[in-house]
Amino acid sequence: MVRLKKRLVALGFITIPTFLISIFYFYPMVQTFIMSLTSGPGNQLQFVGFDNYKRLLSDPVFLASLGNTLLFLIVQVPVMVLLAIFFSVVLNQKTLKFKGIFRTLVFLPSVTSLVAYSIVFKYLFSNEGIINKMLMGLHVIGEPILWLSDPFWAKVLIIIAITWRWTGYNMIFFLSALQNIDPEIYEAADVDGASARQKFFHITVPLLKPVILFTSVTSTIGTLQLFAEPMNITGGGPGNATITISQYIYNISFKYTPDFGYAAAISYVIVVLVVLFSGIQSKIGGKK
Repeated sequence: MVRLKKRLVALGFITIPTFLISIFYFYPMVQTFIMSLTSGPGNQLQFVGFDNYKRLLSDPVFLASLGNTLLFLIVQVPVMVLLAIFFSVVLNQKTLKFKGIFRTLVFLPSVTSLVAYSIVFKYLFSNEGIINKMLMGLHVIGEPILWLSDPFWAKVLIIIAITWRWTGYNMIFFLSALQNIDPEIYEAADVDGASARQKFFHITVPLLKPVILFTSVTSTIGTLQLFAEPMNITGGGPGNATITISQYIYNISFKYTPDFGYAAAISYVIVVLVVLFSGIQSKIGGKK
């Protein structure tokens, strides 16, 4: 009787979350795929098969959004992960004073409002903003950088913004992992005469490998869904230079003439990219 009761309790713990996940995750995914096979505004959707997916290949705005998203992913994610590792190692030093304050300062950007910090960045990096005035005052540049109206610098600004926002968040994972490494491993390395560089690359990095994989995958997923920063800082401009896939989905659904079927097809591109990049990272990260 006791064993049966435990099995029923265990079944309940499994069944309820499975039911909720199916209702709120898998069912919408299936419905979205069905919608991606239709076209038309609102309740006037008509079945068009895979025409929406064929349309993607000839849509210049979608191709631009795809290229921008992949560029942000390829540049920003490695930079952010490396910075997170650097800050975690520095802030884990036993001899460092005021570690709590420094950790808070690095982590603080990740708890700020996405919209609020995006608007602040927009004003900071405007033509007459503080950043341009500071750089000109230090004689780094001779004239203001067009952060918001130049395609190249607009991309740089988005990368700076999301790196500033998420580096501290990922640092916490690395910091937690570092604090769980047995100090005796480093003491043994000191006895063997290992340098700081050797200890970092041969002890720290290998032991951080699961966390590096985790942060890389989660950061990849987040970057592929990037929306708030380009929407609020550059508006996707200039000339679609910073538009992302998620922002284009929003435009197709609510800004332009609504075409929810086509928007659903675009959203499945994100699903495919998430699965693809996560699989590649897991394959690479799983090798000994």
